[in-house]
Order: sequence, then C-alpha cells, then structure tokens
Amino acid sequence: MTKQKLKDKNYTNYIESEYLKDLPDLSVGESVRLGILIVEGNKERTQYFEGVIIAKKNMGINKTITVRKVSQGVGIERVFLLHSPKLVSIEKKKLAKVRRSKLYFLRNLPAKTRKLKQKF
Repeated sequence: MTKQKLKDKNYTNYIESEYLKDLPDLSVGESVRLGILIVEGNKERTQYFEGVIIAKKNMGINKTITVRKVSQGVGIERVFLLHSPKLVSIEKKKLAKVRRSKLYFLRNLPAKTRKLKQKF
C-alpha cells in the first residue's frame, strides 16, 4: 500500500473508533434477544427481536449479524448493524454447538429438526 492509502485507512479507523460500542462476544448459533429502538410519532419504545444468529460479518463499524426467528410458522430473518444507535441492548440466551460459520441450512429444515444442540 502507498503511504496515502495507509494514512487514509488510519484516519477512517480513528473516526470510526468514536462510534464503536463495547459489545459482548457473539458467535453463530447463539440465541439472542435484541432490543431495537422504535420511533412512533414523537414516542420512543424498545421492541425486542429474539432468535438465532445464523450469520456474522465483521468489518469494524459495519459489523452485522443475521438473526432468524420463526413467528406463526413463518421464518423471519433480519440483519442488524451492531454499532447502530438504534440497537439498545443485546442479551444472550443460549449457546449452541455448531460446526459451520453460516447456518443458512436452517432455512430449509422442517420445524422438528431445526433445533441446535445446546453447548454448556
């Protein structure tokens, strides 16, 4: 890399470090409960989304997780930006024993076999 590119990269890391949150160590296969700030008119409330982390992407301030839950028989997936000011809380529920980095295969499994082995 040239000096200019290295200088720009350090500068962006310096600016981004101001907005980074102190997060718990999350891994794929964990059941989590995320609190999201919802604004309705002039009121604010916290809405919770509970599910299993099926994918994780790590890139500084752009760190994201994909969380999947099944609600009334319909699978719902949502991607969360972890350092977003809209994400209020992260609560770990259960750890699962997985051997993959992405759990996309959970989408196609029937409901009975969709359970993951718990890790203690």
